Amino acid sequence: MNRPVRILAILLLAGVVAGCQTVGGWFGRGEAELRPAELVEFEQRLNVERLWSVSTGVGINRSRPTFRPFFHEGEIWTGDHRGRVSAVNAETGRVERRFDTDLALSSGPAVYDDVILLGTFDGQLVALDRQTGAQRWLARLSSEMLAYPVLHDGVVIARSIDGRIFGFDVADGARIWIHDRSVPLLTVRGNSDPLARAGQVYIGYDDGTVVGLRVSDGGLLWEQRVSEPEGRTELDRLSDINGPMVIVGTDLYVVTYRGRMASLALESGRILWVKDVASHTGLSVFRTQLAAVDRDDSVWLVDRRNGSTLWRDERLTRRELTRPAFVGEYLVTVDSQGYMHWYDLASGDFVARTSASRSAAVEAPIVIGDTVFLLDADGTLSAWRPRS
Repeated sequence: MNRPVRILAILLLAGVVAGCQTVGGWFGRGEAELRPAELVEFEQRLNVERLWSVSTGVGINRSRPTFRPFFHEGEIWTGDHRGRVSAVNAETGRVERRFDTDLALSSGPAVYDDVILLGTFDGQLVALDRQTGAQRWLARLSSEMLAYPVLHDGVVIARSIDGRIFGFDVADGARIWIHDRSVPLLTVRGNSDPLARAGQVYIGYDDGTVVGLRVSDGGLLWEQRVSEPEGRTELDRLSDINGPMVIVGTDLYVVTYRGRMASLALESGRILWVKDVASHTGLSVFRTQLAAVDRDDSVWLVDRRNGSTLWRDERLTRRELTRPAFVGEYLVTVDSQGYMHWYDLASGDFVARTSASRSAAVEAPIVIGDTVFLLDADGTLSAWRPRS
């Protein structure tokens, strides 16, 4: 059995054991404690309008590929688990292009200029022509891709789940460099995307470490441990950085599954501040504010300058929330039942709730201007806009 399969098998077994312990009441917890929080009533102060909705494919399957809407030059790009790639006009919802790749897609599409980048469960990085869908090149990785590939300074940076980072020439797919780092035996399924800026790329690893690499040759610039794995079992020691990291100015912000949110200095990796918040969905940023959902589905708004809590909301616990997204003066998150929850950014009060889908969102919604785009597990892409 190869390593990725062993990791998944162990994780599934651990989940079953944990579930049995909880549901069976081994530790005195009843079924009521496992149910999603009941939706509370409130005064609806914001109208949220659905602009359009369109099917883009069959969505995801049990393998949970990493698909999310990707915006590029007025189009929203999506993929599905059967290999279909679609481009939707962001204004009208009209499907402009659709390519059937017949690939076992695990991540993407990521679109840069005239190239579409895709990752597969077979450990392939594939580049397609944006206009025709024709394959330009294919590069082999050492294992499956769950993170989105990133193009920066002519180099495509791709990450495989075994800890290796690859740099490829965007022109022909030739490998330029490889950075290898081991990963723990047990990890949360998923990887954070490479984050590139000014000739450098930053990687959040499954052991709670962040590294900075040169894009040109993959050389290591620095590494910093954000969260120390602790505990006697592999399950206790999970410290993954799975969701998006963000950069503002000279600061890098990250949150780990183990329970640390931190600000790092970009040039050195030095830790500027830390906060006890555990999350696997990553961070969103707007001006001086960071937003996150913790492992219990509490929503946090934090001052990015010092890590102080601006507000925290616990009314949506266990509803399996997406990472929150900023929309002007509001914050929005979507739960596993397809409800879109809107907060007043200043107060943390609910201002709207919309039944956006019959299924869960595959990823956090993306925001372009004042419009929110949501892709659900059934492959439906929809556009929403708040109205005062």
